Amino acid sequence: MTSAQYAKWDARLETLLRRLASTFAVLVWSSAIFFSLYILLLYIGAYFVDDLARWNHGASELYVEGMPIATGGIGIHFLAGAIILLLGSVQLIKRVRDRYPGFHRWVGRIYVVASVLTALGGIIFIVLHGTIGGPVMNIGFFLYGLLMAVAAVETARHARAKRIEVHRAWALRLYLLAIGSWLYRMEYGFWFLFTGGVGSTPNLTGPFDRVMTFFFYLAPLVILEFFLRSRYRATSIAMKAFASFALLLATVLLLLMTLIFVFEVWGPAIWEI
Repeated sequence: MTSAQYAKWDARLETLLRRLASTFAVLVWSSAIFFSLYILLLYIGAYFVDDLARWNHGASELYVEGMPIATGGIGIHFLAGAIILLLGSVQLIKRVRDRYPGFHRWVGRIYVVASVLTALGGIIFIVLHGTIGGPVMNIGFFLYGLLMAVAAVETARHARAKRIEVHRAWALRLYLLAIGSWLYRMEYGFWFLFTGGVGSTPNLTGPFDRVMTFFFYLAPLVILEFFLRSRYRATSIAMKAFASFALLLATVLLLLMTLIFVFEVWGPAIWEI
């Protein structure tokens, strides 16, 4: 291959990789929006029709009569969680940050506050009531909420101090934690699709369930830290081709899982309202 042909293929792969990355980002946001609408209509909507027992749809004892503080905590968790799913991806769009810095800052403030409320609401519920999965899930989800609160505070703190690169690193950590509830369902969906649910039990105490209690947020954070701390860039044609194939496969699988959830889980639950 001549240098001219190499440069031509390199440019084509660079363009393909960039377009695939944009497509994947849009798909993640779209899927998260569907999930946030499901939360708003099913859980928050139940409050306005005075039917909080509906919260137990698909999960046991999210609402227990006679525990108003725990109920309030999980209610705040639902509402604020839906907000961060809707707003999170907006903050990552470079064009929005560059052209509308004031908008970016105000959305960021709302996003940080909602993230802290999401974390605190979940922690309150865990402390007062506990999760369906027992002690292991209690610990895992408590740590998840704690990390989200820390990431939110650090994102805001470094933004105020004008440490932009550090701020962006914490903002990415917060984003991964903020979409954690969505990631949790996607990962379970893939597991059930390919294994039939091996190692999972209805009360979420199986070996797979115990691993997932920590895996769904720690694994993405570890991967992110690797890229944040690495100076490596995919410069060869072979690596760009591999990255493009991996991203294309991830996009197809995510689209498939999103459609399954929309038509078999989120949609039917909303239609029953």
